[in-house]
Amino acid sequence: MYAFLEMLGALMTLAGSVFLLLGGLGVLRMPDSYNRLQAGTKASTLGTTLALIGIGLAHPGWLGKLLVLAFFVMLTSPISAHALARAAHAIRVPLSDRTVVDKLGEQETS
Repeated sequence: MYAFLEMLGALMTLAGSVFLLLGGLGVLRMPDSYNRLQAGTKASTLGTTLALIGIGLAHPGWLGKLLVLAFFVMLTSPISAHALARAAHAIRVPLSDRTVVDKLGEQETS
């Protein structure tokens, strides 16, 4: 049973690492700060959570602490990304030329 949990933990940690890698690529490829922030936040939240749960499965004694850390990451990462995006919009960081809709800008003008 322990070997199965260790293998499952290794696979989840690998999946988390892949998501973190894809998030890094997304940050490089996105056209503006808002899209980079979104790509990095989503991938890092999921990747970190999967990696922490995978490590917890491989080392069952740490699982409780790692679940608390995963919950903290899932709670704080999207909130901080939202705050950063609102602050960037407030200081008028330019959108990409390909941006079609700016809902936050529409709210400010009406």
